[in-house]
Order: sequence, then C-alpha cells, then structure tokens
Amino acid sequence: MNWLTNYIRPKIRALVSSRPETPDNLWTKCPNCEAMLFHRDLEANLHVCQHCGHHMRLSPTKRLAMLFDDGKYETIELPKPAVDPLKFRDTERYTDRLKKAQTKTGASDAIVVAHGKMGGSDTVVAAFDFGFMGGSMGMAVGEGLVAAAKLAVMQHAPLVVVPASGGARMQEGILSLMQMPRSIIAVEQVKDAGLPYIVVLTDPTTGGVTASFAMLGDIHIAERGSQIGFAGARVIEETIRETLPEGFQRAEYLLDHGMVDVVVVRKDLRETLIRTLGHLMGGAHPAPVEIVVDPADLAAAASIEGEPAYRA
Repeated sequence: MNWLTNYIRPKIRALVSSRPETPDNLWTKCPNCEAMLFHRDLEANLHVCQHCGHHMRLSPTKRLAMLFDDGKYETIELPKPAVDPLKFRDTERYTDRLKKAQTKTGASDAIVVAHGKMGGSDTVVAAFDFGFMGGSMGMAVGEGLVAAAKLAVMQHAPLVVVPASGGARMQEGILSLMQMPRSIIAVEQVKDAGLPYIVVLTDPTTGGVTASFAMLGDIHIAERGSQIGFAGARVIEETIRETLPEGFQRAEYLLDHGMVDVVVVRKDLRETLIRTLGHLMGGAHPAPVEIVVDPADLAAAASIEGEPAYRA
C-alpha cells in the first residue's frame, strides 16, 4: 500500500475541492475603454462605465425596473403570431434560432410591454431586448407595438417606446417589413387620442425600426453615445464614396443636426421622462374654472350692446 497515493493524495484533493469556487461574473470588461468593472459597482451605476461613461445595453427587465416608480410594473401577455410562416432556413432553422433566443433571454420575443406608475402617473412602456436576435422586428414585435398602443389608449396613458434593434427580422421576409406600417398606424392611434408618444433611442436603433415608429415621437430622447441610423456607416461610405464625419450616427451628432431633441445620461433618463410627460399631459385635462358673474355687469353689457347679455 502506497500511503502517498492512498492517503495523502485524497486529503489534498478534498482540501482543494472544498474551496469555494469564484463566480465568473464578478467582473465585466467595458467594451469601450476595456476597464474591468466590479459587478456591484456596475449595477449601482446603471450599467454605465464609471471610467469612460460608456452606456452598456440593458435587458427589458432592468430597463423597466429603472423607469417605473419603485421598480414596480405589470407586463401584459402579447398575441402570439404564427411561428416561422415562411419555413425559413439559412445555416440553421429559424425555429431553432427562436428557441435558442428564448432560452437565452427567458422571453418569448424581442419586446416587452408593461404598465405602471411613472412619477405617480399611469404610463405604458414598450421595451426592446437586443439580446433576442438583435432586437429585430418581426410579427411578434409588431403585435407588441399594436398591443402597447391599444393599452395606452384604453388607460388614457402616454406611451413610451424604448427601441434597441438592428432592424427588421430577415427570417420573416416581407411579413417583417409589413410591421413598419403597422407600427406607424399604432402610433397614430395614440396621437389621435391626444396622448403623448415618447421614443427613448438606445444603442443601437437602426434599420426598419428607425424608418418607422422610432422617429415618429412627439419627443425623441437619446441615451448618450447611442448609435442611431438606417443603413450602416460602412454601407453609406461605400455608396457615396466619401468619408463620414467623426461621430456620425451617434446621439450627439443627431442632436446637433436636429434629429434628436435631447441627449441624456442614463441616471437622468427617468427624471427627464417624468418631467417631459408632466409637461405634455399637464394640459390634457385642464381643471374646471368657476366663473362668477355679477348680474349688474350683465345688465351693463346688455345696455351697451343693445342686446340681451345671454339667450335662453
């Protein structure tokens, strides 16, 4: 019997294996400045790099918790359209891609519609999940936007949409492109009801999303540094055969050129929304004003005009 093999080695293995493993998600590298960020500091700073100010992408769950009062809100169940109506396949089946995205995000598709109180007032928010197939807009997203608009009208509440998308979903072809006019009609329903429609442009907002509902807001608020545009910068450069200016398609560039109304850092987004919605909703239901008229004034007015002051 070898005492090193049979006694000492098992003791060492037991000692090593009993040590708690270090979680692999304690640190995150900033994609902009590559600084290592401790996960608690990153959470406390709303997933904004404290070194360079880079705004990282947020999941709808974190986004909604950040916007609503006390992080409390309710989501609605969205209509379920036909799955893979075109039987699309590239390197893998579209249905397989959907299942992978659903397993990864825990969501049924790239949009979440929620309602709750924001600054004490009822508000409907539709938030995109870029982690779900790049936040691409297919039939499910179109259904979500229509449902959000109907909910806003029903509750007589403003609608806030937070896109984070690469554009239309190629696996659904023309059915995906049809969601562009559908989303525009949904926006018009909100506006026809006299309700505010606010778009919070986040990184990235591109393609068919930009070409439809994302640029129809009464007010456009953009997070700092967000990429906002239709075609990619490389495609544009190859088309016009010119070098694009620095910062092209970024929120600050669009602000300077009148495409965005305000650029905010994430910590100020909620207060900016509350203040903006307060201004827009303030005149929606003016308080009744009681007018007291002295009968003597009525008689005087009648004598001046030569007509009765009022008619039955």
